[in-house]
Amino acid sequence: MALLCSASARPPLAAGARGRRPARVTARFSGAEARTSLVLALATQALAASQRRAAELSTEAVKYAFPPRRFEPRTLEEALMSVPDLETVPFRVLKREAEYEIREVESYYVAETTMPGRSGFDFSGSSQSFNVLASYLFGKNTTSEQMEMTTPVFTRKGEPDGEKMDMTTPVITKKSANENKWKMSFVMPSKYGPDLPLPKDPSVTIKEVPAKIVAVAAFSGLVTDDDISQRESRLRETLQKDSQFRVKDDSVVEIAQYNPPFTLPFTRRNEIALERIK
Repeated sequence: MALLCSASARPPLAAGARGRRPARVTARFSGAEARTSLVLALATQALAASQRRAAELSTEAVKYAFPPRRFEPRTLEEALMSVPDLETVPFRVLKREAEYEIREVESYYVAETTMPGRSGFDFSGSSQSFNVLASYLFGKNTTSEQMEMTTPVFTRKGEPDGEKMDMTTPVITKKSANENKWKMSFVMPSKYGPDLPLPKDPSVTIKEVPAKIVAVAAFSGLVTDDDISQRESRLRETLQKDSQFRVKDDSVVEIAQYNPPFTLPFTRRNEIALERIK
């Protein structure tokens, strides 16, 4: 009887042991399922981030591909010009003539750098200066902040020493009268005002451009030094007939370029501007 009791006591133990094995298997499956769920969650998150990034890129692309019409065209040439849907320098048109218009421009801020070489529009010098300013705009600053791109890019020449230049948009290139050097400037987003992060590159300076009244003539195509020289002479000659607008002989010549490099020449908008005598 004792043997029978011993024998009869073992099956429950064996059954209990067999009953515990599925629990361990279930635990292993739960761990595998958890890892699978984690991988799927990460993949879903990455896909969602990629979709958001793609949407952002698409939105930015639309600004260039389907820009709004900001300027009232006077000629067929101007009608074909396009301007990206980016923040630009605020102004008010005071008068429109056949070859130019008079604008009252509000103050703005710019990041500026001196361009290498004696030309303001050669590919090498322009590219180097553009990259230096773009680096500041996209994070090479004291707060590592990425700022929005603006338009146009300004190029200036003939600015007398001691004249204060403020930060503005677009990018500006100018030429110092004494140093015979061109300078390029990026217009800064208006939301920062004077509270812009400082550049880490010592060749970049931040300045404020005061409010002013300018005469502006628009043109398309690629910009060259010879072309600017001819257009400046033509604009000065035309303005001599304007009884309300007088330009100083040493007035700073400013060139604004509104489009990215991949824009077709005949759809580019460029402007040459001369400031009125104060």
